[in-house]
Amino acid sequence: MVIMGIQKPAWLEALYTQKFFVGCCYHETAKKNEKNVYCLDCCVSICPHCIPSHRFHRLLQVRRYVYHDVVRLEDLQKLIDCSNVQAYTINSAKVVFIKKRPQNRQFKGAVNYCTSCDRSLQQPFIHCSLGCKVDFLLKHYKDLSPFLRKCKTLTLSPDFLIPQETGEEEMANETAQSTIVDSDEPMSWSSSGSESMSMSMAYSSDQIVRKKRSGLYLWRSSANRVSDEDIASSMSRRKGIPHRSPLC
Repeated sequence: MVIMGIQKPAWLEALYTQKFFVGCCYHETAKKNEKNVYCLDCCVSICPHCIPSHRFHRLLQVRRYVYHDVVRLEDLQKLIDCSNVQAYTINSAKVVFIKKRPQNRQFKGAVNYCTSCDRSLQQPFIHCSLGCKVDFLLKHYKDLSPFLRKCKTLTLSPDFLIPQETGEEEMANETAQSTIVDSDEPMSWSSSGSESMSMSMAYSSDQIVRKKRSGLYLWRSSANRVSDEDIASSMSRRKGIPHRSPLC
């Protein structure tokens, strides 16, 4: 987009026009498919499931605050000068609004107002969003290049969670494999030779069985088995009345 002979960077124009927090058309059936990430190299909004395809690109996380799109001030400052833009704090992080937020009426007693949309601001800020500052710079300075910053790498914050489609299934399989259910039938062994029998016996002695009874976890090996009756009797055993020796 060209304004007064000045061309905006492609990533900046797309950031302002892309839609976020809508369903991803490539992952319609997947859970958590809202577009909350912006790829600066492709200039498109993506969902968490699309991140593996953009893992080597510069990624910017977009958040939601009072029904508007915001980005972390720390991340945005790596791309453009954000001075004089009012920031807000959510989840212990300062964020900046992307688009303008026009205000119907001005509050009495306000000292500062946004240069583009006349929104009431705190001192010493004069812009309420990134879009308002960009319009101000283009109007007064005719050039954005002095305010743009070179950023070769931009990664998501460590607290960003990428959903794993097969994570639940793998966890269920691991749980099923780690927990062995005992059966009433005796364990039978079949071997074709003494070597295979010794290997089976060695594996069986090291095998650990986990059982849960009354909130307690009991571990036992097949070489030293304890019957269910012994476990029940040991857990329900009560201390009897002590017997005193007769007086002489």
